[in-house]
Amino acid sequence: MSARPTTDAAKAVNSVAAATRAVVQEFLAARLAGDTKRLVELFAEEVDWLLAENPAAPWIRARSSAAECAVQFTELMQHTVPEHARASIDTFLVDGADAVLMGHVSGTVRATEKSFEGPFALHLSVVEGRITRPPPLREQLIDRRSLHFVRRIRPSSTQMPDS
Repeated sequence: MSARPTTDAAKAVNSVAAATRAVVQEFLAARLAGDTKRLVELFAEEVDWLLAENPAAPWIRARSSAAECAVQFTELMQHTVPEHARASIDTFLVDGADAVLMGHVSGTVRATEKSFEGPFALHLSVVEGRITRPPPLREQLIDRRSLHFVRRIRPSSTQMPDS
């Protein structure tokens, strides 16, 4: 049985996927290290980071620039207890310029001292070595009881059900 020769197109797709995986791995390493400068370098100048705003969770809001995206991570650490922050990645999928991470996140909100935990999905697109947009596919799921609020999933959707 002979192996099929790899076409130039297949090599290009594999090259794009490898570059995407490398950028996302750099993103994860910078996020873990709290390296805001590196995070700014990894995001494109303009991004479309859509999150439904909530006054009870000031770190959860839309972002439109590399600097704003990087600052989100700093704000998250200011409003949560860093020692309680946990995240695990169960799935890391790459298809060309797109990457999807799925896993679980947990922590404690500093102001309320309430814990939260749940699954997350993060979809990142990488173009020319920079994260161009985390599309609106993903929303971090945080137990709203830990924040004492009901937040909208998207501006035009219905609210989360009460528990």
